[in-house]
Amino acid sequence: MNETKSLKMREGLVRNWLRFSKNYLAMAGLFFLILIAVLAILAPWIAPYPNDAKLGVNFQKALLPPSKDHIFGTDEAGRDIFSRLLFGARISLMLAVIVLGIAFSIGVPLGIIAGYYGGAVDQIIMRITDVFSSIPALVMAMAVCVLLKPSLENSMIAIALVWWRSFCRLAYGETLHLKQEEYVTVSRSLGASSFYIMFREILPNMTSSLLVKVTLDAGYAILVGTSISYLGAGASPPTPEWGIMVAEGRHYLPESWWASLFPGLAIFLTVLSFNLLGDGLRDFFDVKVE
Repeated sequence: MNETKSLKMREGLVRNWLRFSKNYLAMAGLFFLILIAVLAILAPWIAPYPNDAKLGVNFQKALLPPSKDHIFGTDEAGRDIFSRLLFGARISLMLAVIVLGIAFSIGVPLGIIAGYYGGAVDQIIMRITDVFSSIPALVMAMAVCVLLKPSLENSMIAIALVWWRSFCRLAYGETLHLKQEEYVTVSRSLGASSFYIMFREILPNMTSSLLVKVTLDAGYAILVGTSISYLGAGASPPTPEWGIMVAEGRHYLPESWWASLFPGLAIFLTVLSFNLLGDGLRDFFDVKVE
């Protein structure tokens, strides 16, 4: 019996994968994200000049154009741009994971609680969410960064404190719908606790919507994070953060175009890949998210 069930599950996974794989744009996004994740993990071993991602400088090689020795050229301090991009990928991916992890942990439980209990609890939580939603994400994140002190860690905290509101709204809307389902009524009639119903019955049934939301938001979180660093309120030099690299390279445009172009392309392709993958998952699950 268990073997039959396991076989059916494997067959279902194969069918779902074959169906999803027909979305070539989503597959392109997935392929690039896997590639950049692998490059980020292996950065210390594959970067041609790993010390350039730390404190290494060589002003004699400043602003060299792309060549066989430096395929993306060098920056104003003579550091290899390709090596710094590889290490910068670690920072950007870590930013997305931490920001969305914190935002998810705050927003989803609050949204489920507000939707499940309703009444005064609903009003308090959703009015607080409205207050946070009235301020643009980048503006509020910048304000929090400046208040705490500009740094990579504080920029992650600042973005997360802004991002929870969208997860809260999504979980709230899903809960209002799901709590009317028959399995919730049955669980309640059998004496299940509210905690059990909210997090063992309702939460698993909004997984697809949350997965799509996380994927779509990851690229935007990276974009906001790099924007904060570009404006000087996030990570600080010599951290190989993509936003800082674009900001430093802009002073040497248009002659030394490579100093800003390649970090900008890294940001663009990463954000685009997350969006393509998120759109593919949204079509696959046939869900709607804000």
